[in-house]
Amino acid sequence: MLEMVDDMASLKLSKLPDRKITKITFSASVQLSSLLEEYAALYEAAYGKRETAADLIPFMLEAFIKSDVSFRKARKEQKLKKASQMMRDDNL
Repeated sequence: MLEMVDDMASLKLSKLPDRKITKITFSASVQLSSLLEEYAALYEAAYGKRETAADLIPFMLEAFIKSDVSFRKARKEQKLKKASQMMRDDNL
């Protein structure tokens, strides 16, 4: 079992909100599965609520995607291109 860490609030993943879910299935390596289980144990120690690795994964992925500067930039550029195209189409 993992020991309580002094600064548990410093976990990258904050306490999970109440949520509705959509199921997505994927395969993980044994090493990743082990790391996820360790993270879930630290999460429980930090927040006093047991969440499975499967519960944490969607929020971890969302945090990862939101922190990806290149993804945000490309997404913004795509939205601008789409809006520009729509404006051109309206002017025809």
